[in-house]
Amino acid sequence: MSVELVEFTTLALQRQGGVLHVTLNRPAQRNAMSLAMVRELRVVLAQAEMKGEVRVIVLRGAGGHFCAGADVADLAMARAQLAQNPRAIEETNAAFGELCGAYAATGLALVALVEGACMGGGFGLACVADVTLAAPSASFKLPETRLGLVPAQIVPFLVERLGVAEARRLAVTGATLDAATALQLRLVHGVGDVDALLAGTLADIQACAPGAIAATKALMAKARLQSPASLVADAAVMFSRAALGAEGQEGTMAFLQKRKPSWAADT
Repeated sequence: MSVELVEFTTLALQRQGGVLHVTLNRPAQRNAMSLAMVRELRVVLAQAEMKGEVRVIVLRGAGGHFCAGADVADLAMARAQLAQNPRAIEETNAAFGELCGAYAATGLALVALVEGACMGGGFGLACVADVTLAAPSASFKLPETRLGLVPAQIVPFLVERLGVAEARRLAVTGATLDAATALQLRLVHGVGDVDALLAGTLADIQACAPGAIAATKALMAKARLQSPASLVADAAVMFSRAALGAEGQEGTMAFLQKRKPSWAADT
């Protein structure tokens, strides 16, 4: 079943079962990320997490591009406000980082489909997605240093995705990556017909238990910052909780009975 959601001005939403398709919908601006879009993306995520009906969020852009970076109109407005608010540019920039951080922290599965331009906040979202799929047309750009600027809010997620050495190379060269190079670097996980790649990815995700996915993502977030030895006790508690919970009991019973578990019934 497909459900159209139309209450947003910069996004087009469609829900198909447990999958929420979120399309950045400013094609005339190559889906440049305005502050209005940032706010709407935050609201969409909060609603999806709160209602419990969504298992996967799929992000893509309208008109053949994912996202051409920040909307320059917002930067101009922030500059105009400096006399009244000396931190106006900082606050505008921070909004993009907070957006990426929120999507990085979600327990929902997150898939990004990248076509055409992918810059700025869009680059950040591509980095934080659990699965990023690219069309051959995809072009990942990190031009800030060539403009005398800093890719400030992208850097933490780029380092996490690619490692320090590769992130430094991209930053000091102001690099542009095509889809094939992005795949080689593991910035993306597949290149081709993104809709065909998405179908297989969604089938795989929906074969997994949503609660187990959320718990595993939370454990991985801790593992980024802590040693394996320090996580042994927490991981054991998490495993016990899962094994004794409804998903763990249903999953193991389904395995023994040679049937699909209940959460995979619609895949």
